[in-house]
Amino acid sequence: MTPERAGFPGGRWAVRAGMMLAAALLWGCAAPTGGTTDYGAATNSALPESSQESDIRRRARIRLELAAGYYQQGNYNVAIDELRQSLTIDPEFAAAHGMLGLVYMDLGDRVRAEESFRKALRLAPDDSELHNNFGWFLCQTGREQASLEHFQLALRNPLYPTPARPMHNAGICSLRAGDAAGAEAWFQRSFQVDPRNPVAMYHLADIYLKRRDAERARFYSQRLLAGFEPSAEVLWLALRIERLAGDRDSEASLGSQLRRRFPASPQAALLAAGKYGD
Repeated sequence: MTPERAGFPGGRWAVRAGMMLAAALLWGCAAPTGGTTDYGAATNSALPESSQESDIRRRARIRLELAAGYYQQGNYNVAIDELRQSLTIDPEFAAAHGMLGLVYMDLGDRVRAEESFRKALRLAPDDSELHNNFGWFLCQTGREQASLEHFQLALRNPLYPTPARPMHNAGICSLRAGDAAGAEAWFQRSFQVDPRNPVAMYHLADIYLKRRDAERARFYSQRLLAGFEPSAEVLWLALRIERLAGDRDSEASLGSQLRRRFPASPQAALLAAGKYGD
């Protein structure tokens, strides 16, 4: 799993509830689902919508569920084949078009990904998950401002079950657009909605570290360390925060963990060289 595909600070968890993208970069494949890899978000529409579902839609949905399984396994060719069969059965099935967009996005086929996302949104213009995923696609292709519009559209539905996700995605994309203040506001909103959201906590800790606000940075980094199995990136962030706070014992303890658990990491090399970015 690559950092971008995993979702921390942006990636597959960023896209789909825990399906997106923050896990491998910060947490590795053992990431918690507050910032996890749960493919349910991308396939929420793959679950039966009602007992009155038509036979055509039911058969198309079965193919979509099979595609989701192959997608999770990284078997994109078979996933695409299942999605095409789903759309042959029901060409108006927005969820299948949306998942096809995710597959093509992961494959780097931007043209087909965008065509699929736009087709899905034409069929289901009020689908929050589609807006979140298309917003992430736009952010990944250098259209950060346009992406924010779709994250906001995702949040229009008061019943959307995972609002923290488009909020932290908006924060990531605001950072990419150079809007640190806007990013902070989005991450704060995400954290308020879900206080266990590791994406929001990581970025808030990093923002306050850069501002040299040790107290606020420590609040978020310590919650991260207490709640999740940290990666080299998280340990390195926490170490630099403790260094800023002047807690040499905690700094040394985090440095020892980093060297022991991730000796070949870029962060361990920075530590050995004394390059803290102060």
